[in-house]
Amino acid sequence: MKNLTAILVDDIPAALQLLASDIQQKHASISIIGQAKSVVEAAKLLQKEEPDILFLDIMLGDGTGFDLLEIFPNLRSNIIFVTASDEYAIKAFKFAAIDYILKPYSDNDLQLAIQKASLKIKPDKEQLRILKDAISLPNQRPQKISLHTLDKIIVVDLNDIIRCKSDNNYTEFFFSDKTKILVTKTLKTFSNLLKRHQFLRVHQSHLVNSKYIKEFIKSDGGYLVLKDKSTVPVSIRKRTEVMEALHTI
Repeated sequence: MKNLTAILVDDIPAALQLLASDIQQKHASISIIGQAKSVVEAAKLLQKEEPDILFLDIMLGDGTGFDLLEIFPNLRSNIIFVTASDEYAIKAFKFAAIDYILKPYSDNDLQLAIQKASLKIKPDKEQLRILKDAISLPNQRPQKISLHTLDKIIVVDLNDIIRCKSDNNYTEFFFSDKTKILVTKTLKTFSNLLKRHQFLRVHQSHLVNSKYIKEFIKSDGGYLVLKDKSTVPVSIRKRTEVMEALHTI
């Protein structure tokens, strides 16, 4: 790995010191050229020098990491986000399909993050907007989600997703414009992520956006008819849950 420069931003002095120590001891190819405990301190550093990697905590004493990115919209540094084990923050990162280091992190977590940063794998502005909105408004339904395909990341509207179908370790998404894409994550991942946002896991292999449900047919084992005229089976153990959910739609 070629030599890289880094700036570290974290408002907790002990966490900042630990990260600096881990980098210095285990990643000799990275030279730390600055450390900051606030948005203001970080902004002063970035005005002088742009590092190869910016280790950025989300929540800072005088603002957020997003405030810093808005000050420097054309920043070319690869960003490694660092976050505490907050349920909403973790879900926000998953919605945006952005990698992060979860404090307390392992040596392997740090190693993988640095490897990706060295390959210049970085989120685009749309992903960062999804992340910011999801963290800033944790109780509000997200409007978009980022999906990893085999060759790119696609940002889609939640309201455009009709249903999802399991395909081994992949998930096939079906959209209202009749397009579909194959995503490199399991259906369980999206079931956990979307269950608070009107998506129903009606079967081991199927996840449905409840706004597209037209009717529930109780015969033939039970199945849903969706507004695009597709049908989705409902498992026996999910029948009661589906019927209860339909009463609230």
